[in-house]
Amino acid sequence: MKKTKIVATLGLVSETKGTIKKMIESGMNVARLNFSHGDFAWHERVIKIIRDLEKKMDVPVGILADLQGPRIRIANDEEISISPKETVLVMEGSGKAPSSGQSKKVILIDLPKIVSLVNVGNEILIEDGLLKLRVVKKARKALECVVVDGGAVKPRKGVNIPGISGKLGALTEQDKKVLKFAIKHDVDYVGISFVRNAKEIQDLKRLINRYSAGKSVAQVVAKIERREAVQNFASILKATDAVMVARGDLGVEMPQTELPLIQKDLISKCLRSAKPVIVATQMMDSMIRNPRPTRAEVSDVSNAVIDHTDAVMLSGESASGKYPVEAVRIMAEIIEKTEKSNFDDLPHGFLEDKQSSISAAVAQSAHELAKDSKAKAIIVASVSGFTARMIARHRADQSVFVVTNNRKTQNQMALVRGVESYLLPECKTMDELIGKAMNLLKSKKALRRGDKVIVVAGRPHVKKEHMSLVKVEEIA
Repeated sequence: MKKTKIVATLGLVSETKGTIKKMIESGMNVARLNFSHGDFAWHERVIKIIRDLEKKMDVPVGILADLQGPRIRIANDEEISISPKETVLVMEGSGKAPSSGQSKKVILIDLPKIVSLVNVGNEILIEDGLLKLRVVKKARKALECVVVDGGAVKPRKGVNIPGISGKLGALTEQDKKVLKFAIKHDVDYVGISFVRNAKEIQDLKRLINRYSAGKSVAQVVAKIERREAVQNFASILKATDAVMVARGDLGVEMPQTELPLIQKDLISKCLRSAKPVIVATQMMDSMIRNPRPTRAEVSDVSNAVIDHTDAVMLSGESASGKYPVEAVRIMAEIIEKTEKSNFDDLPHGFLEDKQSSISAAVAQSAHELAKDSKAKAIIVASVSGFTARMIARHRADQSVFVVTNNRKTQNQMALVRGVESYLLPECKTMDELIGKAMNLLKSKKALRRGDKVIVVAGRPHVKKEHMSLVKVEEIA
């Protein structure tokens, strides 16, 4: 089985119970709900389908609610064709473009006060930079722009305007409504778009705690898609629970030639911090239209696995493409093939922990003991998932089985590389915990009699980020 997880975005082509079931069977671990599209009724129905399938299939599936954030979009209700060197007007508004009183075409953008926010010389990039405008003149209600790269301006496509992100916040009023809905429906992760600094993560976490009202809380995925986020990544990493390398908007904000190195750097830092990381955007983009990916896309997925990411993500491929199930299946095949190679291995001591905590030392000991004893698996008892993430960051060859009494933790483990999670009722003693965990895994056919395993656990009822025991056991 593959260890690297797959996050797949659900949409109109993948909204039915039958399709979602096939996607789970093909390797989807986390379902991403993009709240830039669809109303609450649609999302509620899809969440119910996922939870029903979880029970019937007896497999945890994480749900990631992705907030739109201050996303700027084309607001025309009809497609417009523009050509290089043509002059067009950009205005605030939506629907049918008003007459400019001239022959110039009018592009509507849903950003309030866009004319005052944008300066002469700024670039306006549409659909991940496929189309480019340059502002040459400002009027009271419109920006006059020259077309640098032309094409079809399609309704609802994303717009980037490098240089003005500092004037926009991370959470909009609509995001707060979405967040309340998502928490009410018990999602596992919340993605924050266009994050710039740690404070925005902390603000979101306060809202999540308030809306959760004492329940197990959703964890935050910081989407790195702004220049400021790369510059402030150290503090963002400390504040967030997980990271998404969102290469679409990031590739517009920064030179595309820097993206591969940024990806490797961010993954490496996440690995050392035991924070799950997702590589996203255009991984198998051609499968929106075609039944097979390009060779370059296969290499992209494989290289993300070699970079030791926790998860790779499908966006349009599974949300609006012709082959959602096939995209998941082929991505899983690429992952499995790569993980069987030597290129996926990590050298001894790669973490280079300078200030090793007790938990880090215990996790290191468990990893070394598993290798030296030729154990079949590592069994981790974890309430919050912290212990599991500390073990998982070593990218062990052995299976890592996590047992927890927390349903939310079980689902959140769906994003962590190499981890399979199981629900186990709370135990009063260490012996009871170990015995029940091994019996459970044997009943699931994850382990067999005679298998040697490493058990990592903390004392029941002690603080969540505490590991106190590592031992070798044999399945009876």
